Amino acid sequence: MMTEAMELTTFHLAPGVTMKEFIAANADVDAWLRQQPGFILRRTSRRADGLVTDMLLWASVSHGQRAARGIVTELAGSPVHAAIDHATVDWSVSPCLHRVH
Repeated sequence: MMTEAMELTTFHLAPGVTMKEFIAANADVDAWLRQQPGFILRRTSRRADGLVTDMLLWASVSHGQRAARGIVTELAGSPVHAAIDHATVDWSVSPCLHRVH
């Protein structure tokens, strides 16, 4: 049995980039994610201090890890990369240990 996995990425936007611009820059990423094996959902939020949290749910850790490699290779030219302050990125993918519906 596969265990779902949660991918969590936190970061600040690049200087001068608005949340609306960041979301628009994700159009190609969102379309690509929908085509990835094991993709379940994505949610993005922003705290009052500007920290963005991007949460993805995958069918397994291996699905999440494979897709993360694809973001930096297959989507290397995506405008989303310029919208992020890469020095602030913290990324992880971990098995889900509890769930409630």
